Amino acid sequence: MKPLEGKVALVAGATRGAGRGIAIELGAAGATVYVTGRTTRAQRSEYNRPETIEETAELVTNAGGRGIAVQVDHLQPEQVQALVARIEEEQGRLDILVNDVWGGEYLTQWNVPVWEHSLERGFRQLRLAIDTHIITSHYALPLLIRNENGLVVEITDGTAEYNDNHYRLSLFYDLAKSSVIRMTKSLAHELSPYKGTAVALTPGWMRSEIMLEHFGVKEENWRDATAQEPHFVISESTRFVGRAVAALAKDPEVGRWNGHSVSSGQLAQVYGFYDLDGSQPDSWRYIVEVQEAGKPADASGYR
Repeated sequence: MKPLEGKVALVAGATRGAGRGIAIELGAAGATVYVTGRTTRAQRSEYNRPETIEETAELVTNAGGRGIAVQVDHLQPEQVQALVARIEEEQGRLDILVNDVWGGEYLTQWNVPVWEHSLERGFRQLRLAIDTHIITSHYALPLLIRNENGLVVEITDGTAEYNDNHYRLSLFYDLAKSSVIRMTKSLAHELSPYKGTAVALTPGWMRSEIMLEHFGVKEENWRDATAQEPHFVISESTRFVGRAVAALAKDPEVGRWNGHSVSSGQLAQVYGFYDLDGSQPDSWRYIVEVQEAGKPADASGYR
């Protein structure tokens, strides 16, 4: 069964990480998915990493959907405008928008106070995290609201509850991730008259390509990394958050989440989906109740 067959999605920032996992799972449910990013097989972004949007599109198609790669810098309004015009011309509709553009992994200076943090790197991070999402929504939402039940998913790091009670290791990082959650509330208000839904969604400790590389492991042997960091036992694949987005997109009563901040682990308990290994990691509950409580690493009862 392909419950999203006939639906059109745009995953902004789908070159790697959560964006790639989300695009694949939307494809697996039958959607046509436009995947955007700056890195193609012919040109790399400032990340200078090997993952490309063409690879993501192929993975979407192989999963059972239709993947369409489009090189877009979401800080450039004219490029985003052209992207949406293309979607309108080719599909005539947009049902799902996932704002996943980030690009700040190499910009944050962790545990560095604002007076010592690079302003250039900090403001670049804010532009990548906030401006890109606003620009994309500005151009994409007029197409999305033409049909009822449009869904916007804002990807962030941390739930509203967690971020309200924690300093996220850098003023700029903290502001970037919390701003996306607040942005979701505004979008929820603006989409309501059109029966649209906006949700802020966070993965847990996600095994992105960059994270796996950091620990010197691959997805197939990720548990080996627990020798270096025992709490990595609670980590989740990029497909887990993808399944969370797909579950939202398939839910005829998705409006119940309008304006809410949720995690992949929380939605797994509601919708009954599982990670690739058959588990349901509840990372944010684990972080508070085990890791921050100073207890030994043990995911029993948390996945």
